[in-house]
Amino acid sequence: MAYISVNGFNHYYEWLTESGNQPSGKPVLVFVHGWGGSARYWESTARSLCQHFDCLLYDMRGFGRSRMDDAPESTYELDIYVRDLAGLLVALRLQKVSLNAHSTGSSIAVLFLNRYAEFVDRAILTCSGIFEYREKAFKAFHKFGGYVVKFRYPWLYSLPFTDRLFMQRFLHQSVPREMSRAFLDDFLMADEPAALGTMFSAVSQEAAETMPGEFSRITVPTLLISGEYDKIIPAEMGRQAAALSDHIQHVVIPNTAHFPMLEDPTTYLRYVTEFLEVSSPAVL
Repeated sequence: MAYISVNGFNHYYEWLTESGNQPSGKPVLVFVHGWGGSARYWESTARSLCQHFDCLLYDMRGFGRSRMDDAPESTYELDIYVRDLAGLLVALRLQKVSLNAHSTGSSIAVLFLNRYAEFVDRAILTCSGIFEYREKAFKAFHKFGGYVVKFRYPWLYSLPFTDRLFMQRFLHQSVPREMSRAFLDDFLMADEPAALGTMFSAVSQEAAETMPGEFSRITVPTLLISGEYDKIIPAEMGRQAAALSDHIQHVVIPNTAHFPMLEDPTTYLRYVTEFLEVSSPAVL
């Protein structure tokens, strides 16, 4: 397992390349995961693309394998994760990359595109969008989300079908069992301050008021992919975000929800490879 210190915090990272687990000199595609997850759910997508790219996956601070009991005090606003991504690229001596980010990771990527555009050739935002601030709805969401985070118990992982019940809200089509179990495991093990901090930062009045402007300032060629039945970030929110910049293309993948890359990898990879101007790979 490979770790690298970025802004005082040890981050797990790994390379998935055609030649193994070391960069080969191909263009680099960096994957950014969303809330409660880890880079594990990006692995199948990365393997399908590694004939064209050296794929870099990493776990954000407080999530997945980037959880350290002796980690320094930290805050978990989205800007922290933006700086972590920049620091990771600098530490690995990467000067130009493409990005593929998902959900909350897409919000981080949007901010990154406007602060560190010189690092990015192209960007893919999977399940992203803008939303309108509604005080009562946001307070209810934060209250419910807080309970969900605080009352996580590791033994839930051992109960049959818990993973399927947990993923039900995120999916329209089923995904392989090992994927749903990996996501449940990541969620149960995420550091509580990181899980709460990113949730309150990503779904907030400030985010609702500032993200439209961030989308409108994007100058990097960007593809925004929505799932038709996404309940977390509905496709209409993606359409509204994409309409704010001439540099954003928007597509909707039918019969998918919040994980289109896992629910319909064939269609997802077709859109991604067309945008990145490489031949479409076989789904692994």
